[in-house]
Amino acid sequence: MKFEHNNISPLDSRYAEKIVPIREAFSEKALIKTRFIIEIDWLLFLCNKMPNDFPKLSKISINKILKFKESFSDKDVLKIKKIESVTNHDVKAIEYFIVDFFKKDNQLKKYINLIHYGLTSEDINSLSYAIMIKKGAEDYLKYIQNLNKIIKTLSRKWRSIPLLSRTHGQAASPTTIGKELKVFGARIDREINTFKNIKPLAKFSGATGNYHTFEITNNKIDWPTMTSKFIKSFGVNQNPLTTQIESHDWIAEMSHSIIRTNNINTDLCQDMWIYISNNIFKLKLNKNEVGSSTMPHKVNPIDFENAEGNFGISNSLNNFFADKLAKSRLQRDLSDSTVLRNIGLSFGYSYLAISSLINGMSKVEPNKNFILNELDDNWEVLAEAVQTIMRYEGISDAYEQLKKLSRGNKLDKNSYIQFVKTLEISNSSKSKLLNLTPSKYIGLSKKL
Repeated sequence: MKFEHNNISPLDSRYAEKIVPIREAFSEKALIKTRFIIEIDWLLFLCNKMPNDFPKLSKISINKILKFKESFSDKDVLKIKKIESVTNHDVKAIEYFIVDFFKKDNQLKKYINLIHYGLTSEDINSLSYAIMIKKGAEDYLKYIQNLNKIIKTLSRKWRSIPLLSRTHGQAASPTTIGKELKVFGARIDREINTFKNIKPLAKFSGATGNYHTFEITNNKIDWPTMTSKFIKSFGVNQNPLTTQIESHDWIAEMSHSIIRTNNINTDLCQDMWIYISNNIFKLKLNKNEVGSSTMPHKVNPIDFENAEGNFGISNSLNNFFADKLAKSRLQRDLSDSTVLRNIGLSFGYSYLAISSLINGMSKVEPNKNFILNELDDNWEVLAEAVQTIMRYEGISDAYEQLKKLSRGNKLDKNSYIQFVKTLEISNSSKSKLLNLTPSKYIGLSKKL
């Protein structure tokens, strides 16, 4: 892929190869091409679906138009941009581009009046962004599902490896690595289901959303129904009640969903970073990589750090999109236009972050010796088990006894065993506690 080294965004240079689907969905070319396709398809829709009200196109003319649409190229993008430099209006430039083509054909020039018929530019924009975001969302969803598949695979693989928990940063009741990863998988699953249920919306109802132009020219046609059919041909639903703009609430909803997913993934990144720094996980070595320009021994968790940073950028953008796009003065102001042009950035940074997180998860492996030694060095975590069994057997001050023994103190195996032997509890309970070790005290985490 070609990219310019003087681009201001790293998404178009340093990281270009990592976000190819997102770049293709949200590029300037994609926007122009999508607008162009909508304009062409709308003309075909009028003539083919309403032949009693609009002049019918011959098969020859239809084929010429379809060939024109399918041959759209980078050169056409440049032609449209050149027209735009004169009109200072991006949608009108596309209309003039199509008009220029139709003028060259004796039959097609009879249909020039139907190019952009009844529409305001926001109808084209609304549907264009819905189509583009729908495509970007599909690519994003595949990627987040792939990440979650990896998380679940590692969760199953490491389901039996015990782990000393940390609550408030302090040693707590043990768990397993598999169960802790499963928590993230379940959280992402819930957000995926939410994301899937967000439906792209568009409007196609002219200036201020009242179908003025359609109604005044032909009030016998059910225009809301016809425009809804047209919009649905692109896999987008119609918002039937709008001002001049579609209100963008669905985009805000999607932005909020991505924010929550990014937060879940950031939480995972931070946990993995801490696990690595505490030797719970080891990083696999790549002999060609450099961890520091001056400290040759370093192997850094850079994938998790990069992911965290890019999730943060994505969230900053999404927070703004969700806040800004749902608000517009009266029936329309233009402040959403420049904002919508940046909507792909939030997908790009999130996609990039997911890529880094996937890469990071592929480089880690549990440091089993360290994990088991850490558990064996924290017998005080069994105080919970002891005091709960004491309660079960009717000892009312069980918690206070264990607090006096263990709070702020380190217990080892011998001191634990000696204390359990002094307890006035049933032999079966005492045997259960004497056979218990920190690595065995994992509750139902394996099953979970």
